Amino acid sequence: MSFTLNELLDDSSIRSVSGRAIPVPGNDIDTDRIIPARFMKCVTFDQLGQYAFYDARFNENGSKKEHSFNEEKYRGAAVMVVNSNFGCGSSREHAPQALKRWGIKAIIGESFAEIFADNCASLGMPAVTARKEDVEKITAFVKNNPSREVIIDLEKMEASCGDFKVSIFQPEQTRNALIRGAWDSTAELLSAANDIKETAKRLPYQNGFK
Repeated sequence: MSFTLNELLDDSSIRSVSGRAIPVPGNDIDTDRIIPARFMKCVTFDQLGQYAFYDARFNENGSKKEHSFNEEKYRGAAVMVVNSNFGCGSSREHAPQALKRWGIKAIIGESFAEIFADNCASLGMPAVTARKEDVEKITAFVKNNPSREVIIDLEKMEASCGDFKVSIFQPEQTRNALIRGAWDSTAELLSAANDIKETAKRLPYQNGFK
C-alpha cells in the first residue's frame, strides 16, 4: 500500500490535544523519577506505562504513596500539568515513552529540559510552556475539577479550561512539525520512498561499483 505525502502528514498532524488533566507538582523532576533506570531493560516500550513515577508512587513493600498517578480521579487523564525544569537529568527516551504509554498525550508546564521536550515532540506528544501564574491557575482548576477537560490548541497557541484561556509557548520549528505531521520520522521516510529508491540506484555499492 502506498501513501501520498499529504495523506501521511494529514494522518500524523497534531493541531490540538484535549482531555482530562493530571497535575504532577514539583520543580526539577528528572527522568529517573519519571522512569527508574531498572525498568529500562525492555525490548519494546509497550509496557513502560505501568512503571511511570514508580518509586514516587510505591514504597519498597509495594504499598502506595500519595501521588496523583495513584489517584482514581485522575485515571484516564491525557494532559499532564507540571512545573519548572520538568524532564531534566539524563536524556533517556524511556521517560516520555512511559508517560505516553500511561496515557499522556500532551504536557503543559513552566519549563522543560530541552532534550526531554524534543523527545516528546518526536512521539507526537506536545510539551508546551505557560507563565508560572497561568500554570498555577490550570493546576488549581484541575484539582478542583478533575472531570473537566483541558484543551491545548497549537494553532491558536492557547490552553483553555473552564471559562479561562492562557497563552502557551513552543519553539516554532517544533510547533510546525507537529501541525504538519512532520514529527513522525517514519512517515517522513515513507513519503520519500521513491526518492530513496532512485538514490539507491545511483550508489556504486548498490550496483556492483559500476
